[in-house]
Amino acid sequence: MATTSDSSVSFEETDTRSDEMNSTIEQWIDDLVAGVDDAQASEEFQEWLDVQSRFHDYSHRNTLLIKLQCPEATKVAGYNTWRNEFDRHVQEGEQAIWIWAPIIAKQCPECENSPSYHEQSDCDYDETPSEEWSKGLVGFKPTAVFDVSQTEGEPLPELETEATGDGDGVVPALTDAADDLGVTVEIVDAVEWEHGDAKGICRHRNTDNDRPVVEAKARENQADLAVTLVHEYAHALLHDDVDDATERAKREVEAEAVGYIVGRYFGLDTSGSAFYLAAWQDDDSEVLQERLGRISSSAQEIIGVVAED
Repeated sequence: MATTSDSSVSFEETDTRSDEMNSTIEQWIDDLVAGVDDAQASEEFQEWLDVQSRFHDYSHRNTLLIKLQCPEATKVAGYNTWRNEFDRHVQEGEQAIWIWAPIIAKQCPECENSPSYHEQSDCDYDETPSEEWSKGLVGFKPTAVFDVSQTEGEPLPELETEATGDGDGVVPALTDAADDLGVTVEIVDAVEWEHGDAKGICRHRNTDNDRPVVEAKARENQADLAVTLVHEYAHALLHDDVDDATERAKREVEAEAVGYIVGRYFGLDTSGSAFYLAAWQDDDSEVLQERLGRISSSAQEIIGVVAED
């Protein structure tokens, strides 16, 4: 395959291609990991982390509820949280996303009910008065949240990770490879884009389509569009069955790293991805090795398919 940039990598020797691809990708992963210390030390990254920490992780069933009601949701919070913590306001006419919120109240040490339910139960516990009981989880109640795309106001801090370089030939090469990767892909004009601030989305398999569907927002920066396509392809290949909110956030970093590697293969500057890799700082070495393995295998698969076209 003729690569698309003077600075891109070429694996022309058939007999050694596999080994060269493996060693090169492993070196690029090492380069990516090496950039994490600088990313963690930056004021921009710390500000971004502070904002991320104020969004709650949700349970498996709440993640499913959000996915069913607003598949394109990226960051959700309650009406007052948006207003008081982020200086953003829910736009008029927006439909709430309903999830289960925990009810924390004083709790009977024996039956674990709140005082009002304890009085109606058969529990005989009376060793201490209810005002001395400790608080605990006594149930759940429906509560309304809204996605960031349903709000307006002060912008959330974003990391500047836009790729640069000559991506004009890369985008058509990636779209041509979609069928071989088992993905349906569509580049959507900006005026028709319905997914808020997201650059791309990957919708998972459903009864109408037996393959993941990738949509990417059209833009002038073709290098960044190319990396977005790779990012969403990685989700399609790696994360189709992951619903846990915390793990999905970390898998987002895996997809970003795949974009870094494949983009680098095509000679694009994707160095901003080091910011996101810093989000793995709490993973132990075994989990990190699993992630790096998934990154490497997925990057090799995408490069291999695109290189054959």
